Amino acid sequence: MTVLELRGIVKAFGDDVVLRGVDLAVDEHRVVALIGGSGSGKSTLLRCASLLETVDDGQVLLDGEDVTDPRVDADQVRRRMGVVFQAYNLFPHLSVLDNVTLAPTVVHGRSRAEAVEEARALLDRIGLADKAAEYPDRLSGGQQQRVAIVRALAVRPRVLLLDEVTSALDPELVGEVLSLVREVAAQGMTIVMATHEMGFARQVADTVAFLDGGVLLESGPPAQVLGEPQHPRTRQFLARVIDAGRL
Repeated sequence: MTVLELRGIVKAFGDDVVLRGVDLAVDEHRVVALIGGSGSGKSTLLRCASLLETVDDGQVLLDGEDVTDPRVDADQVRRRMGVVFQAYNLFPHLSVLDNVTLAPTVVHGRSRAEAVEEARALLDRIGLADKAAEYPDRLSGGQQQRVAIVRALAVRPRVLLLDEVTSALDPELVGEVLSLVREVAAQGMTIVMATHEMGFARQVADTVAFLDGGVLLESGPPAQVLGEPQHPRTRQFLARVIDAGRL
């Protein structure tokens, strides 16, 4: 079953065309890794998928429903998605527990008791149960990003969109965040993840999609795209990645 489908997505900012007719289908319980250089359109594609940007052409379908139809309530659609950016975006004036329970209670109407119980279980799962009462500025970057992912999971999303969630972290903290993503993927969450971590994409993704200049040039299983790329630009990109020691 296809959970998220992007059909012919076009997005421009003024004269700068960032996405040029991107097609991508994400099946349930699958992980899609978006790779490509800076400015390739990965982040913009995720923002279009989550309706944080209005597409100029094309369709976004969630569970078969065209959610780019202007008659659709975009806020209702976003409630069915979990989105995490490279900046943690935790509310600094709220404790970790309150950050995680805010959307389930205020947006989804769950009881405080139910939301707290689930939040504590999630925090315990990632080893941060003892940080529930702390404020974000008392946490490391890796801890803050793990809380941000848990906050997204707390709304029980149909799909989890992760935009370069390790890019702002010190190298020694990257592993703890990727470990959480690996665990979430193993439990069957549908994930679309823009990443520079090629080794992680090789190990965890079901599909790797290479974007270049706003065009999806190549997609397929990690062994094919990362191991035997067909497009010259993919080979060129991966050669640079190997030189940088990221594959």
